[in-house]
Amino acid sequence: MTTASLAEEFESHRPRMFSLAYRMLGSAQEAEDTVQDAYLRWSGARRADIGRPAAWLAKVVTNLCLNRLTSARARREQYVGPWLPEPVITSGGALGPLESAEQRDAVSMALLILLERLTPVERAVFVLREAFAYSHREIAGVLGIGEANCRQLYRRATLAVAEEQARFEAAAERRQEFVESFIAAARDGDLAGLEKVLAADVTYWGDGGGKVTSARRPIVGREKVVRFLVGGMEKFVQAMDLAYAEVNGAPAIVATLEGTVVGVATFEFRDDGLVSALRAVVNPDKLGFVAGQLSHS
Repeated sequence: MTTASLAEEFESHRPRMFSLAYRMLGSAQEAEDTVQDAYLRWSGARRADIGRPAAWLAKVVTNLCLNRLTSARARREQYVGPWLPEPVITSGGALGPLESAEQRDAVSMALLILLERLTPVERAVFVLREAFAYSHREIAGVLGIGEANCRQLYRRATLAVAEEQARFEAAAERRQEFVESFIAAARDGDLAGLEKVLAADVTYWGDGGGKVTSARRPIVGREKVVRFLVGGMEKFVQAMDLAYAEVNGAPAIVATLEGTVVGVATFEFRDDGLVSALRAVVNPDKLGFVAGQLSHS
């Protein structure tokens, strides 16, 4: 095969590899770097050793991610304030089809945070099984472990993330309506309007990474969250452009200031339609991928 044809075949697998790497790492930038590392291995491998390209690449990407997760865990233990996954706009299929509630939950901020509790190998087993429907035999082959061990790892992983509560799944237009009501209340400084859409036990997480001012700890409770949001809005929101987007399978706001993405906030809803969780990423190091997506839309 020519270099051009090798590159073309690799590109046909890129979306799936990125989707796998992102679920493993929770970082779009690291996922892109991992896929590029996989290309270097792909271009240097003998065709006879590859066999089935999709399976070969999945194994390479998974094992590259396992190597990255070891160092990532050490960095995240020293992270300033709450750590949140890097947001990805998903309405265009960046993480594969998200047509069902289960598919959207699989890339949600909440689940990706829970996956941080797993060991790297447990996370690999869970992602390959849940998101890509690999059999235990196939996963065992990817990771170089026994099938029985794979089943045990999967059971441990599912128990560890089982505490996640099912999210309220409104229709797409209803989700957008909820968020646009929030945007309108934010712009107007409407305290009553904000309180109306927030659950009494709502929790706010802000990820500034020490680069941008943000809450260093989660804020719990409607009154405290409203006070925090209003304080920030009085300083910044009037100068920002706030737009609805689907991020990590959830309704979200993307905030831009003079054309630069300065924040992404995702929402989770209870079954009564009230916002139960609000996660805002304002660390500029984590907004580059979304900015790139918007520039190409």
